Amino acid sequence: MALTEPLDPADEAAEEATAEVVAEAAGEAACPVRHWEVPDLAGVDFDPTLAELMREGPITRIRLPNGDGWAWLVTRYDDVRMVANDPRFSREAVMAQPVTRLAPHFIPDRGAVGFLDPPDHTRLRRTVAPALTSRGVERVREKARLVLDEIVDELVQDGPPADLTATVLSPFPIAVICEVMGVPAADRHSMHLWTQLILSSSHGKEVSEKAKREMGVYFADLIGLREHSTGEDVCSLLGAAVGRGEVALEEAVGLAVLLQIGGEAVTNNSGQMFYLLLTRPDLLDRLRTEPAIRPRAIDELLRWIPHRSAVGLSRIATQDLEIRGVRIRAGDAIYVSYLAANRDPAVFRDPETIDFARSPNPHVSFGFGPHYCPGGQLGRLEEELLVDVLLDRLPGLRLAVPPEQVPFRKGALIRGPEALPVAW
Repeated sequence: MALTEPLDPADEAAEEATAEVVAEAAGEAACPVRHWEVPDLAGVDFDPTLAELMREGPITRIRLPNGDGWAWLVTRYDDVRMVANDPRFSREAVMAQPVTRLAPHFIPDRGAVGFLDPPDHTRLRRTVAPALTSRGVERVREKARLVLDEIVDELVQDGPPADLTATVLSPFPIAVICEVMGVPAADRHSMHLWTQLILSSSHGKEVSEKAKREMGVYFADLIGLREHSTGEDVCSLLGAAVGRGEVALEEAVGLAVLLQIGGEAVTNNSGQMFYLLLTRPDLLDRLRTEPAIRPRAIDELLRWIPHRSAVGLSRIATQDLEIRGVRIRAGDAIYVSYLAANRDPAVFRDPETIDFARSPNPHVSFGFGPHYCPGGQLGRLEEELLVDVLLDRLPGLRLAVPPEQVPFRKGALIRGPEALPVAW
């Protein structure tokens, strides 16, 4: 064929398609897949692999210990917020394809709010919003403070040393989330056991599935009994919504399970927070002597603490698009790292430093976009109460063992101390 002869349209299309495939392959070759082993980390150490991925670029490719294939990972603050809020990235599509993941088992319930996209996601979350807004959370503040005071009364009566996790940081969030959910006090222990089995990757898929089924059956019964309720707790709101035909019982149960499990994350988050404070006397002394700075300080601690292992739930791109010049194809899995976003130097000056005067502090520790943690307001309230009560009532609070002897949970999706031995 002479150079001056026009290409046949079919040949031209084939050539363009070949060039596109080569370009895509070249782009992926320039972004190798990193195996992220996700070790069990003690204390408040930042994951070294995540730190390396942040240095390598704004968007990288990862393979986690379980699941199939690879996924994109974005770590810059602006990109994290964009992906979390962009409808072109679907949570619901995750149900239809295998994705590389941290947990050895993947047992979402069809219709669960964590795997819904708007408008169904919006419809379902709207039913429980009154219990989890600032006003709804304030409804339980006085009760939560009374519960915490009673727990600390018992701690003081028994005397030191004590395991702060077992005596305070575990029973307090359980009591609060059960109060918000409308779960009777007599059933708190069962809720705690189910939650621990679901959140841990060390018991195996069958044990986790069984615990999730049992919790689901429990909430199906509780919500079903409240179809005509006018109560303000979550199960009453869900029961009334089911009674009005606004949500299906299966949807209501999925949301209740998610909220109940999420409510216990405060145990691990506060465990990390107090471990940090008890190993940093400069920070602890400031909070003791300057109570006015505590709300802002808690926000900074929430920003800085690496509260989870690796990443959470993935999303699936529903169409081709680009992020910082990297082509993401329809069907690709993508993760965001809120931990990395919270240490983006473009947003947080000197991000490795804990600065109680940091303002503004637009951290994304509770997520962003439609799947922003519905219990964020409640979690912040609980952290504030814990700091106020423990620092004011136990002014001599300190670790009872060297920091390196504090045991941290292994195989946990949410990081935190298994026990926190203290004295005062």
